[in-house]
Amino acid sequence: MPATVETRPVRPKAAAGPLRRLACAGLVALAASGCLSRNPLTSNPLTTGSIDASAPQSTARRDVGRLAERYARDPSDIGTAMAYAQALRATDQGPQAAAVLQQAAFRNPKNPAVLSAYGKSLAEVGRFTEAAEVLRNAHSPANPDWRVLSAQGAVADQMGDHAQAQRYYEAALKIVPGEPAVLSNLGLSYALAKRLPEAEATLRQASVDPRADGRVRQNLALVLGLQGRFGEAEQVLTRDLGPAEAAQNVAALRAFVSQPNAWKAIRSSEKAGGARGAGRPVHPQVAASAL
Repeated sequence: MPATVETRPVRPKAAAGPLRRLACAGLVALAASGCLSRNPLTSNPLTTGSIDASAPQSTARRDVGRLAERYARDPSDIGTAMAYAQALRATDQGPQAAAVLQQAAFRNPKNPAVLSAYGKSLAEVGRFTEAAEVLRNAHSPANPDWRVLSAQGAVADQMGDHAQAQRYYEAALKIVPGEPAVLSNLGLSYALAKRLPEAEATLRQASVDPRADGRVRQNLALVLGLQGRFGEAEQVLTRDLGPAEAAQNVAALRAFVSQPNAWKAIRSSEKAGGARGAGRPVHPQVAASAL
């Protein structure tokens, strides 16, 4: 039986706040100390063409120019549009990537791969309400895509609906049991809901999987730090970071957690993220030569 999940519209809640953003910014206010983890919205980036979002900046810049020329010649080519958007993402040009994919989605409104990429790109630039709508159309209950389900969960978390987010993750796990990327998102969702013991257990399960990368362990360290277990957090971080960098991250985490208004700051950050996603869609015409 295919995994199914209720796909009611997700609406922002006023009093929710992302540890999910913390996982990228090092606990919201800790950006200066380095990123503890990439945003889970992009933990499984759609790779098309010859470039990945994690490609070196120099390679990505070369590909942007090459793909921009190809896109200008034939913007209707799906492969070129997807590869160009990926190159733009890799060079931190998220809004431009979303605009390219928007045009691709207009031309291919039934293409699941295009809709999935477009929805994820909207989420990456904080347009969560639009992202939720697009991702809802990127697959069907009869043929669900676990990556889309996980992205839907991440969007729901950003909008403050953690219960709905967890339903998405659980549906994804029915398709790919034990997938560490999904378990990592689920663990962070529990943390967002202040269910820290469940968050820790889920992230520990994810971290022991051979497929897990450093981001999963960094998320575990984040949750350990939120429980005041900084020594354990540092031990986890040293598996992927040097001792000095791990200590620096833990020191920043400790300073943040020690603030009396730490959770208030988290909630405020999430509320701001949801507000950014609440605007009406824009429909820019993308000219590759202008990027």
